[in-house]
Amino acid sequence: MPSMDPAALQQFKSEVALKFQLYNSLFTSLPFHRIEKTGILLSMLLNVCEEGYKKKKSPVQIMDEFFSMHTTYRNEQEQTDLLFRFVQYVERQVVLFDALEDAAFSKVNDLSGPGSLKQLKGILERTDAIADGHDHTKHADQFSVKLVLTAHPTQFYPGSVLGIINDLSKALQENNTTLVNTYLQQLGKTPFFKKQKPTPFDEAMSLIWYLDNVFYPAVGRILTYAANELQPWINADQPMLQLGFWPGGDRDGNPFVTVDTTLQVAATLRSSIVKSYYMDVRRLKRRLTFKETDQLIAQLEKQLYNEVFSEGAQLELTADGMIQQLKQIRDTLVYQHNGLFANLVDNLIQKMHAFGLYYASLDVRQDSSVHVSLFRSLQQYFKLFPADYDQLEEGQRLELLSRLSPLPAEAKLQEPLHEDALNSVKAIATIQQQNGERGCHRYIISQCNSASSVMEVYGLFLLGGWKPESMSIDIVPLFETIDDLKSAGEIMEKLYRLPVYREHLQRRKNRQTIMLGFSDGTKDGGYLMANYSILKAKQSLTSLSEKYGIDVLFFDGRGGPPARGGGKTQKFYASMGNDVSGKEIQLTIQGQTISSNFGTIDAAQFNMEQLLNAGLSSYLREKDEPTMEPEEQELLSRLAADGFKSYVSLKEHPEFVNYLANASPLRFYAETNIGSRPAKRGSATRLSLKDLRAIPFVGAWSQLKQNVTGYYGVGTALQLAEQRGQWKQVKDLYQHSLFFRTLIDNCEMAMLKCHFPLTSHLADHPAFGEIWHMIYSEYELTRKYLFQLSGKTELMADYPVEQLSVQMRERIVLPLTTIQQYAISKVREMEGANGQGPAAAIRATYEKLVMRSSFGIINAGRNSA
Repeated sequence: MPSMDPAALQQFKSEVALKFQLYNSLFTSLPFHRIEKTGILLSMLLNVCEEGYKKKKSPVQIMDEFFSMHTTYRNEQEQTDLLFRFVQYVERQVVLFDALEDAAFSKVNDLSGPGSLKQLKGILERTDAIADGHDHTKHADQFSVKLVLTAHPTQFYPGSVLGIINDLSKALQENNTTLVNTYLQQLGKTPFFKKQKPTPFDEAMSLIWYLDNVFYPAVGRILTYAANELQPWINADQPMLQLGFWPGGDRDGNPFVTVDTTLQVAATLRSSIVKSYYMDVRRLKRRLTFKETDQLIAQLEKQLYNEVFSEGAQLELTADGMIQQLKQIRDTLVYQHNGLFANLVDNLIQKMHAFGLYYASLDVRQDSSVHVSLFRSLQQYFKLFPADYDQLEEGQRLELLSRLSPLPAEAKLQEPLHEDALNSVKAIATIQQQNGERGCHRYIISQCNSASSVMEVYGLFLLGGWKPESMSIDIVPLFETIDDLKSAGEIMEKLYRLPVYREHLQRRKNRQTIMLGFSDGTKDGGYLMANYSILKAKQSLTSLSEKYGIDVLFFDGRGGPPARGGGKTQKFYASMGNDVSGKEIQLTIQGQTISSNFGTIDAAQFNMEQLLNAGLSSYLREKDEPTMEPEEQELLSRLAADGFKSYVSLKEHPEFVNYLANASPLRFYAETNIGSRPAKRGSATRLSLKDLRAIPFVGAWSQLKQNVTGYYGVGTALQLAEQRGQWKQVKDLYQHSLFFRTLIDNCEMAMLKCHFPLTSHLADHPAFGEIWHMIYSEYELTRKYLFQLSGKTELMADYPVEQLSVQMRERIVLPLTTIQQYAISKVREMEGANGQGPAAAIRATYEKLVMRSSFGIINAGRNSA
């Protein structure tokens, strides 16, 4: 069970909650369009909201009351101007709260306590001691954690704001009130809103900011500690921490990612890491002033300088070459200078092991449907396949795909998308030459629903000129929907039995990476079924891969929110038994999870150590029990089936999509200019659930404060279990299964971020009333049963610091969610009248207000469930 440290809660109250009230008062003097009263009026609005919702008033009634009782503004222009100022103000309050949490992180969290590498070392030492001096501990020669940074549109502050947050956190840590005041004023004048959508390259640059300022130092710290303190249990030559990167390589549904983007991002990743090494070497040079070492370090500095500053440099650097030079310097320090500053050299060696000349490994991802249409086009224009290719049995198709020849250099494909797919495999070869093989070696296939989906990628590489014997590429199928997860084992077995693919795996050290995505799974099957289906798929793929002598590595598409597999991620990994491969932990980190969990060096180090501890402790101590006992798994299977049925009945309600489109800001999602990717697949104007991307889907429920995908069906499933007389078994499952308890913990987090009074005005709506009642009833039912299960009377009672953080953030954005619902109601009201002139202009203003409110709401949600 989680520890409830009263000292941590007290630290949070004094370092975050109290300081927020103090520094928040500075906002009243900030320059918001020469209106000094914005802050005072906003605090009045917050009171009107809180009192109004208690009296069951709608957002429109609350805003009307606020304008008539607390302002002299009577025309819509004046009123909407004030609302936009409130939005700006709240956005900056959220930044202040983020910065305060970041500054207090090391005081609120025990960086050497449970889940840290220091704690893991103690456990391993005790285990060895119990083994009577014999080393019974397994050696983690292959284990690693790979964090893959993605640019999914859930949150990005502009680079200028990221810098201010970083500086503001430092000033807050030092209690430097003068500097804090200066940075808050800077924040008041810095625009948050992006006039244009970011390009994929812009997204890459936002994430490279985190690589430079957070991951580079944090990974160095962790690996240096591990190399010094965990030497008996790990292989120091194999970096335990690796980073992956999607912006610039992820094409799935993003027409703005091209080969040029991919090559540009790869080149920027290389130049960024070289600059970081150069700065470290410059700092080292100031210390290594001894005989011999001074010349060696100057030589390395010159090589790095030439690449950083010379136009058209020859890219002659190699990571291995630099590491050898540093080892020579280290040996000189140890043998001639008592090891003085050897620790600084060790730190840089560890960074070079982890980052090479690529910084983060760039993944290429594409939807399988693009490959299908590409091969149809090849059949039509180049006659590479028989005319009946589509009608052939899968075995015959696999055979054809496995022996393709390169397309002639002059061959031009008709569709730009097809041309890009072919050129992307050529670009991977270029990146590997410049950044090393690890710079780009994975091709991920979304919507992978057959063995052909995988072999089409293999065939694509053959067409692009790759030779089978030197194809240094891992082809990674991505299974997301409930049906795809069920058929994953069957698909992989066909591939394992296919001689050509089997030979490819042998050349890749018999390691197969399989990606399992949460977003579409939750959208498709609801919370319980998605999580259960992924566990079941992992179990069947683990046993299948063992049968064929393959090391299977699972890559989890876990987003930030619990509804997308996030939340208390390390606990899911700690809960895995011997029936799930744990050779590596790989997961996506996206949106505001990057800034919330990895926004500072301390936070990044803490969260990476939590993952390393969860994975290494399982791997090294070889659990000999399964994730769940057979009867527990059978019970969870029944709960998932009941939850699925309940969720599907909601999803199939005739007004489901209309409700989401009209009650939430979903229609305006694409206009927020947060991400480069369109909010839906395809070009149809009518919104359909199938085309809607999972991230806007989850995000829309989040802004509506209903978080359907984080709990819907859980209450019904628990109620049915009780009616069957299985409540004791469910309680036992909660007590004894870390996997199930973590599911419930995450569910509670999603529910704590709900606020039904915000939308209760829809309860009597002629079209949406029924669906609102279905959602609210399920929420109340789930809440009731979770309390019965945990024995608590509050959501997240076991996590008081996080509970208070969520409650404070929800209170900060309550005026924003109210303004957003008010503006949505106004837009709906005006939609009947397609007027021109002033009427059209005011409607456009309300639409903009809906969209602008999204920023603060999303950013405040951090792991926005």
